[in-house]
Amino acid sequence: MKRFGLAVAMALPALMTAQERIAVPLTDPARPATVRVELVNGSVSVKAYNGKEVIVEAKTQDEETRRGKQRESAPEGLKRIPIGGNSLEISEENNEVRIESGAPMRSVDLEVQVPMRSTLKLEVVNGGDIKVEGVTGDIEAENVNGNVILTNISGSAVAHALNGRLVAVFTQVAPQKAMSFSSLNGNIDVTLPPSVKANVKVKTDNGDLYSDFDIALKAGGQPATEAGRDGKGKYKVKIDRTVYGAINGGGPEFQFSNFNGNIYIRKAGSVANPR
Repeated sequence: MKRFGLAVAMALPALMTAQERIAVPLTDPARPATVRVELVNGSVSVKAYNGKEVIVEAKTQDEETRRGKQRESAPEGLKRIPIGGNSLEISEENNEVRIESGAPMRSVDLEVQVPMRSTLKLEVVNGGDIKVEGVTGDIEAENVNGNVILTNISGSAVAHALNGRLVAVFTQVAPQKAMSFSSLNGNIDVTLPPSVKANVKVKTDNGDLYSDFDIALKAGGQPATEAGRDGKGKYKVKIDRTVYGAINGGGPEFQFSNFNGNIYIRKAGSVANPR
């Protein structure tokens, strides 16, 4: 995880109580914001709202509870004095807001409200999910040990859930922007507008592809086998399970890739909610 420098126009190292909110003003509220969140331990929930500030709320997770352990009893004659609050480092410069934990190994749940036209760059390693709702900008989301859930978004997304499921529901997509959805151990479930135009590149090693779009497979679009000897005389067989196709005549490339799990590409309004 990269660490942020604090040589910025405004820095807000904050010790927050469970109920406290920090409102971060933007340099130019008329322009879209970029919000970056990086957590080693915790979760991030981002919701769009009709406002001009970025609002941050945080709640520290109790480590013993999170790990399923009982807190150690206080030694005789001593009492436990709780250390409350959440240590966060928040900065803003030229409409870019950066949020990270001041104590990276302490787990924190973040709830962030952003103006609708915001760009998001979110990274979490352990402890929870990444959730985004209602944002109309570009989204980059990466979660190592948790899910990525994007709902009612309009724009583009590059999303990766290494050991979790990935769900994305688009009301609109940004024209001419490529997108990518990947996971190692989890299903990928993406819902797109019926009129979307895209070239799709799909690969799942131990799963299947399901869709109610009419995906026109391109020449060589089915899984292929290559066999032959290399320049040193060694005989090799390679099975490529990548599928190439087009939706509604084609457009920007949408990549879908996982190792253990299925891939669902749904048409909005015609199928059940993503599982």
